[in-house]
Amino acid sequence: MDAYAVADADPVAAVLAWLAEHPKVQAVLGGPGRVSGAREAPWPHLRVALGPGGSLNDLTWLTQPEVSLELYGDPGGWPGPAAMSRILKVCALAAMELPEHAPPGGRPVVSHVQPSGLLLESPLENGQPRWVIGLLVSLHPNPESP
Repeated sequence: MDAYAVADADPVAAVLAWLAEHPKVQAVLGGPGRVSGAREAPWPHLRVALGPGGSLNDLTWLTQPEVSLELYGDPGGWPGPAAMSRILKVCALAAMELPEHAPPGGRPVVSHVQPSGLLLESPLENGQPRWVIGLLVSLHPNPESP
């Protein structure tokens, strides 16, 4: 295996692909097409991005970067706080199922997912609802990758 393969083990891509297809995530968000790497309609919308924490260990195999799940509501203020909290918890729980499934087509192997801290209400300056949770994602390159 190429020693630089750890650089291609993208935790955001792995979590985003998993959550975008997850039936419980689609149901709680109101349908498909509501998970991406951008803040965009339709609302509510889940943005998956690289978080500020985690550990790259020694960059030789296993890393544990933080992935941020950011849930955006409609700029008009809905859904309310209780619904936003529930939706984001469902998304985090779905992400925690990822290690139970073999990675498709050369994607990195995710061995563990756990919350890194709190579920936080953090509305945008314009009042648009936003809730955030960080997930520590333990992963390594797929040894079956070319």
